Amino acid sequence: MNDRNLQRLERAREVLATEQVDALLIASDTNVSYLTGFTGDSSALLMTRDRFLMISDGRYTTQLEQECPGLDCHIRPTGQMLNDGVVEVVGRLGIKNLGLEADAITLATNEELTEKLPTVATKAVHGAVEALRLVKDEQEVAAIRQAILYAERAFTMLRAGLRPDQTEKQVTDDLEAFLRRCGASAASFPPIVAVGGNAALPHYHAGETTRVADDDFMLVDWGASSAPLPYKSDLTRVVVTGKVTPKFENVYRTVLAAQERGIAAIRPGVLGRDIDAAARSVIEEAGFGPRFSHGLGHGIGLDIHENPRMRKECQTVLQPGMVVTVEPGIYLPGWGGVRIEDDVLVTPDGCEVLTHVPKSLESVRL
Repeated sequence: MNDRNLQRLERAREVLATEQVDALLIASDTNVSYLTGFTGDSSALLMTRDRFLMISDGRYTTQLEQECPGLDCHIRPTGQMLNDGVVEVVGRLGIKNLGLEADAITLATNEELTEKLPTVATKAVHGAVEALRLVKDEQEVAAIRQAILYAERAFTMLRAGLRPDQTEKQVTDDLEAFLRRCGASAASFPPIVAVGGNAALPHYHAGETTRVADDDFMLVDWGASSAPLPYKSDLTRVVVTGKVTPKFENVYRTVLAAQERGIAAIRPGVLGRDIDAAARSVIEEAGFGPRFSHGLGHGIGLDIHENPRMRKECQTVLQPGMVVTVEPGIYLPGWGGVRIEDDVLVTPDGCEVLTHVPKSLESVRL
């Protein structure tokens, strides 16, 4: 394995002493990939005080040799399920106290391991690898920048070819195709394309009948996965396809002002909840407080939603290298919604907005 992954593994191993366990079973595909560079699935990483061992199957023998040279592996024989592979390895190594990655191990798996390892004490371990993933290194930030570039190019193509007769579903399909054409490995999540009143639903699913021309504006929430490192981007813009009404202008300018205030508050040492409060106060002062129904943003990386979760309760202290979204919104049932979202890097002396799609009221008109 390369030095980068070895360093990550050694840092992750520190949790064994903290949690007072002999070993930790990493079951999240994302966390296994982050620690080792392995891009397959149906595998788990067992971390002990003196070794790292991948439990996988014969489909991945060559891939593991290529992606994780030097990593010890237990290749399960045909017919041996993953949990049984874990049981065999844990028994062979004489592990007495086993930490289980709580956010990735299902209740059924926990029950099965407990039953098949009656002499082994198990303990739920929360967020050990996720804590390492909070701060991105230069290579990770570069991959996020690449994912942003793909997303921005695809959106430019979408705007250029947008037609009034297109349905939300057709716009969504075009956007996903443009993302791949621009170099992305995939969309980082199913894009949200919501015309008019549908934009009042923050996680709306594009419909087959609503068309671009059915209202004066359309919300688009999209992102790309980069390659070969599958880091994510996440953006939201509103496209004005008709007239700008006084109500729309008021809502849009309020959301934009909230976002700008939130971004201006981002710097090392600030709590995530304080960033949320800075943006939320603008929307509350404008009388739309109850209509901003979610947190201000979230971390992005290998997953589209990572820590820190910037909401009212967030106690995370921002550090240089964190990458977060800032996405305030106002949602008015029966009328629609406005959300504006950018990806922001925390820097040693403040922040850098990584996304560059124009967002002034004048620029969002088609």
